[in-house]
Amino acid sequence: MTDLPAPLADWFSTKGWAPRRYQLEMLDAARAGDHALLVAPTGAGKTLSGFLPVLADLIETPCDGLHTLYVSPLKALAVDVRRNLLQPVEEMGLPIRIETRTGDTPSDRKARQRARPPHILLTTPESLSLLLSYPDSVSMFAGLKTIIIDEVHAFATGKRGDLLNLSMARLQSLAPEMRRVALSATVAEPELFLDWLGPIAPLPFRGGDGGGGCNPAPDSHSVHSGHLPHPTPSPEGEGLKSTIRLVRGDPGAPPNLAILLPEDRVPWSGHSGKYAIPQVMAEIETHKTTIIFSNTRGLAELVFQELWSANDLKLPIGIHHGSLDIEARRKVEAAMADGRIRALVATASLDLGVDWGNVDCVIQMGAPKGSSRLLQRIGRANHRLDESSEAILVPGNRFEYLEALAAWDAIREGVLDGEPFRDGGLDVLAQHIMACACAAPFDEATMLAEIRTASQYRSLSAETFARLLDFIATGGYALRAYDRFRRLVKTPDGTWRITHPQFATQHRLNAGIIVDPPMMDVRFKNGRRLGQLDEYFAAGLSPGDTFFFSGMALEVEKADATDLYVRATSRKARIPSYMGARMPLTTHLAERVRGFLHDRTSWSRFPSDVREWLEVQDRRSILPTPDQLLIETFPHEGLHYMVAYSFEGWNAHQSLAMLITKRMEAQGLKPIGFVASDYAFAVWGMAPVSDPRPLFSPDILTHEFVEWVENSALLKRAFREVAVISGLVERQLPGKRKTGRQVTFSTDLIYDVLRKYEPDHLLLEAAWADARARMTDVGRLGALLDRAQAAILHKPLGRLSPLAVPVLVLIGREHVAGGEAEDALLMEAEQLAATAMRGD
Repeated sequence: MTDLPAPLADWFSTKGWAPRRYQLEMLDAARAGDHALLVAPTGAGKTLSGFLPVLADLIETPCDGLHTLYVSPLKALAVDVRRNLLQPVEEMGLPIRIETRTGDTPSDRKARQRARPPHILLTTPESLSLLLSYPDSVSMFAGLKTIIIDEVHAFATGKRGDLLNLSMARLQSLAPEMRRVALSATVAEPELFLDWLGPIAPLPFRGGDGGGGCNPAPDSHSVHSGHLPHPTPSPEGEGLKSTIRLVRGDPGAPPNLAILLPEDRVPWSGHSGKYAIPQVMAEIETHKTTIIFSNTRGLAELVFQELWSANDLKLPIGIHHGSLDIEARRKVEAAMADGRIRALVATASLDLGVDWGNVDCVIQMGAPKGSSRLLQRIGRANHRLDESSEAILVPGNRFEYLEALAAWDAIREGVLDGEPFRDGGLDVLAQHIMACACAAPFDEATMLAEIRTASQYRSLSAETFARLLDFIATGGYALRAYDRFRRLVKTPDGTWRITHPQFATQHRLNAGIIVDPPMMDVRFKNGRRLGQLDEYFAAGLSPGDTFFFSGMALEVEKADATDLYVRATSRKARIPSYMGARMPLTTHLAERVRGFLHDRTSWSRFPSDVREWLEVQDRRSILPTPDQLLIETFPHEGLHYMVAYSFEGWNAHQSLAMLITKRMEAQGLKPIGFVASDYAFAVWGMAPVSDPRPLFSPDILTHEFVEWVENSALLKRAFREVAVISGLVERQLPGKRKTGRQVTFSTDLIYDVLRKYEPDHLLLEAAWADARARMTDVGRLGALLDRAQAAILHKPLGRLSPLAVPVLVLIGREHVAGGEAEDALLMEAEQLAATAMRGD
């Protein structure tokens, strides 16, 4: 306690607490000027650990300007942290101002924050990037001492992480003494995150006063009109302290996990866990507050309706997902914080860090898809280090039971999974450079030097950087004739500046990394906004059609280009579907599931019906070893089927099945269709496949794959994203939002022009990288095909096998949303299973 300033020490004593070891280690790292990554379990006080050095420094060395930036992946998390941070500050009577800045912050407050920033500003990567686009960012950030990145695992490996990586490089130039701090409960490989967090090389400040504490420039209201200060590379050891500490928290109490089994038997197919609704309702009735997590927004709406139908006691139940209006989300968050709700159905919108102490149970509906994600969700219950979190997994089918057990084992063993890092996106870099140009002119060489201090861009070549500048300045060879693409110009003194102030306005209206699918607002007749629906789903609705949304049954009254007008109804309704990305089964869990199939000693842990399923499969066909790829072929209802059990996730299976059908066409095998799940994929046609090995040769990724991507909508969708992120196509106009159709039309038009006249355009290269790395899981495809060459196990059968039932029942029902459609799916699965499980 002697290390803490008196107000902090007294506050701990008043609470009857003492700072934990790792919290004092974070304080020690701060006083040494070191960067730090804290990896500690949920409930360990990570947020306080990050802010403890900040509060200590502000007590010991008061200042008037911006001292600390806190960056969160979620707006809700920033709001929640402010509420939890304000309480101790007020209890200690500290004159510390704490504010949030997100897309929901009123414009007048945003303007005031730039002129007179608070001591601590809580924000998101996108809002931080926007702040850096203003000329007064130099004075605002000149005295910045610390940046704290919460839940760093959630976005460091993606494009939002690229943007934040670049923003940290910019901030380090403006405030060379700034410390970088990151917090996470579920980092699988901390060394990779240490590399992402830290600056690549020490870069001393050249110009301006940035090292003297958090006092703002003398006239923070003035507009900075000169050049942005830039670093110049220096010998190792000069300037910035670059030591990065890894601080580990103490292990918490192990979670109390259970896998819910149905009163009858584990279903053959389906993914909603609808069969378990009465049991889930019973858990809600016996707990104070329960969060029920679903992997998709459509499933969340379905689960909410099913729970409400079973809610005989009329307990207050809410729903929360990213498509709901901000007011609806804030209302339910406040009700949860006050303990006025008994259960909340949610998606990934509440995965991270929101601390509601009254939550005592978490239920995961359907497969968890990854041990890290599941652990994050479990941590929402009993948000304290020394108490076990209670969680229940509800598998939707038999494969999902194996997956749930695999995740359970992984968490018990402390084994996590995570997304791989890769080089930063060029579309993100284009947006960042434009933000810097909006603030002030810049020098090309010094900008490149600064960008290379961001770990994701360390290998950026001068040639690629020059091409990127040319793209921002002209749009590229095929577009340079159009003035609206001329955003930058090189001045006689060699610096780059924006060509017109309108481009700064345009940038700030459209900057952002998250590119949602085209959406339409859902409104009542009086204009009240309920949220958003995917445009492709809304476009199929006519007046009189009904659907569930925001927990209500709604009837369509009319629609225009951007809005769908509805009214409440008591009529039967359907669940909306969404185009959002599917959560893939992680490689780590896939390996564990493969292990279960082969390790017969583990079968005693399974329910009797799951064990019987595998035993009959073992007798009638084969159960592969973990390094084998089992491919079954069999006739069924007059057609010939081929099923591959590869466990590489839906994205990879969907892509490979598409490619294999193309190869089958070329070989005269007359394929008719395919279907994919996370665990397997099936292709069927008019002719039998006698030898599947040639179909799985690795050259499929250089022949059929390239042709398919170039001629499919896949590349166009990827191009739409990079065109929007890079600023080539705007989503917003002053006072007006473009419809999804308008944005798609614009990007498709430019895409066709570039494909014809400039096929080596930078954005086409970026779109290709996205299509390969993100949309098709091409890395997993390559690993699968490499494994297949040495380990294909082909088993011809006279009829379908038990293992094939879960994937075959999906044929024609890949997008089943629930209700009667899922009931029909379950009935068909039972019929297929009866054939597959026969003993003859």
